[in-house]
Amino acid sequence: MRRISLFVEYDAHQKIIGTLVQRLADESGTAVRLEWRNAVDGYGAVVREFDDYLRDLARQGGYPDLIVVATDANCKGLNERASELERANVPVPVIQATPDPHIERWLLLDGAVFRDAVGHGCDAPDQKCERERYKRLLINAIHNAGIMPSLGGIEFAEDIVQRINLERAMQADRSLRRFVAEIRQTFRQWQA
Repeated sequence: MRRISLFVEYDAHQKIIGTLVQRLADESGTAVRLEWRNAVDGYGAVVREFDDYLRDLARQGGYPDLIVVATDANCKGLNERASELERANVPVPVIQATPDPHIERWLLLDGAVFRDAVGHGCDAPDQKCERERYKRLLINAIHNAGIMPSLGGIEFAEDIVQRINLERAMQADRSLRRFVAEIRQTFRQWQA
């Protein structure tokens, strides 16, 4: 069983990234154990916890097989945000999930699956940088289905991610395409 340590910005990342990693592992026939290292408190907490974790591992050992760090690009752009979290001399792969601009956008990429999950479809979102835009779009899409989301729509995340057409969604979103491709590549290497 492969150990994957995950650092995420907040609970939406935990649900979406965790479900996506597990789905990709299942599809590749790779047994994984997800070990959550941070699931709240925003970008700054992720950076601090990640650096502390790497420092502790360097002293104590016990590295996982993979580390996943998930933070929204937050209008900085995919490459700039990713470069902020690059670390040298980490002896295991580190893959970044950097939704651009925000992770809620990933849930809106497949209107047919969204309809199956909540009872009403949604339009594929544009890609604009505006704080809270995709959270509002997600909530509005769920309201259009006649549902009052108790957790801002994230309560539907696992169902959507399990069924989303990844190939089509990856064509619509470069940040999703990059993350999925890197995870799949790592799992293929483990199978070789």
